[in-house]
Amino acid sequence: MFYNPSQYVCNDFYRVDQMNSYARILNASPNSPPIDVYLDDKLIAKNIAYKEFSKYLIFPKGNNNIKVYPTGQNVNPIIDSPIALPPGFVYNIAAIGYFPNIILYPIPEPTTPQNFNRACVRLINLSPNSPPLDIRVQDGTKIFSSVKYEDYTTYACIPPGTYTFRVIATGTNNVLFTIPDVQLMPNKYYAIYTVGVAGGSPPLEAFIIEEVPPIPR
Repeated sequence: MFYNPSQYVCNDFYRVDQMNSYARILNASPNSPPIDVYLDDKLIAKNIAYKEFSKYLIFPKGNNNIKVYPTGQNVNPIIDSPIALPPGFVYNIAAIGYFPNIILYPIPEPTTPQNFNRACVRLINLSPNSPPLDIRVQDGTKIFSSVKYEDYTTYACIPPGTYTFRVIATGTNNVLFTIPDVQLMPNKYYAIYTVGVAGGSPPLEAFIIEEVPPIPR
């Protein structure tokens, strides 16, 4: 399923060409081999390993087709799906779930700056078997609550600084893991991605990226 992100993204597309959309591909499937991605039967990204992103890619407006194969193959795609991204938006399109039954999950990314000297961070849970998750900072303040698989939060805009995030199973005091020494800068957007297999391999873990939409040339 593809979701309409228009309610989450401002209308001032100062960074983004309004005639096209931009998207990058994330391989978040914990047992997937590296993948190749084709748009309308043209190879656009190759050899994307688990937890890796492609570069930002231009998606023309209108209806397109996206196919995903294990790297080096070009028959029997594991994903063969129509895709229509509205012009002027930026996405992360994540391949999620257990291979070979993976699906594409589009996540809108910001297109406008924020200049009120805060660090804006959100949580995106892509671990297919994780419990709902809370995140607390080092002083115990809860910034996200009950984030289930395939959920992403709105941004929490907090003072810039260095943080240790504790990832906790919702409704418990069970700290699943910590993310130490995260430096958040003012006027930046960040995403915390939880990936992996709770109680399995690869383990449940998180990584943090700065969300910086592409600037058209």
